Amino acid sequence: MKKILAIVLALVLALGLLTACGASSSSSQAPAEESSSASTPASEPAEESVSGVVNVSGSTSMESVVLALGEAFKEMYPDVTVNYSGTGSGAGVEAAQTGTSDIGLSSRELKEEETAAGAVANVVAKDGVAVIVNPANGVEDLTVEQIADIFSGKITNWSELGGEDMEIAVYGREAGSGTRGAFEEIVGVVDACQLTNEYSSTGDLVGNVAGNENAIGYASLSAVDETVKAVKVAGVECTEDTVKDGSYAIQRPFVMVTKEGTELSAAAQAFLDYAMSAEAAPIIAAAGAVSANA
Repeated sequence: MKKILAIVLALVLALGLLTACGASSSSSQAPAEESSSASTPASEPAEESVSGVVNVSGSTSMESVVLALGEAFKEMYPDVTVNYSGTGSGAGVEAAQTGTSDIGLSSRELKEEETAAGAVANVVAKDGVAVIVNPANGVEDLTVEQIADIFSGKITNWSELGGEDMEIAVYGREAGSGTRGAFEEIVGVVDACQLTNEYSSTGDLVGNVAGNENAIGYASLSAVDETVKAVKVAGVECTEDTVKDGSYAIQRPFVMVTKEGTELSAAAQAFLDYAMSAEAAPIIAAAGAVSANA
């Protein structure tokens, strides 16, 4: 009997030791798990997305390009709004210099006095300046010299150019327009134009040429539609391809203007970088111009 009691006591003692060891092992593992969790590095915070408003103003000829770029940019950065205001190239350069716009727009090369005042040219695209007439006009092709003679008042009737006996109505843009500045400089009629009417926007000029069989004017390639006809210049049509290869004579740059030494907001810088990238080339082409950075 004593032997049986001894065996039972031994078993109870052994069971107690095993239970104690299990508890000790469990408690010793818990801190290790806490330590492992504490030592795991926190994940890096996601890069803050770009947001805000980008105010862009200036050339009306650049409207199609800027609106298309703004729409594509919105898909990439939904928290950024790009506002466009068509005020003319001169006003666009001034807005960039004074800070009333984040980015100015000029559809001509910057003047020496503008760059001297801190204006910086960021060339986004190249554009053809189409010479347009009413679709009913039979004249199909003009030389640069003939265009100069029309706009300076030396040629006043379409019959002198193989057309109908009709007095030519010469339409142009207002002073300060980038399209006017580029056209007059390339054609060689700076301060020599004899205009029948001046218009404050590309759309107004195109609409009035479309409504007058005698009229001639000029407009950005992207603004030419079926309501008007673009004549050839020295046998070359105004197309994206002829602008790109340089064979079309009357072309100019599309410029986004910033101010030297002034840091853009993150949103404005991102928009400018996108507009200047090769990625934007198809968007610019779809809007009727040729990317300068493809």
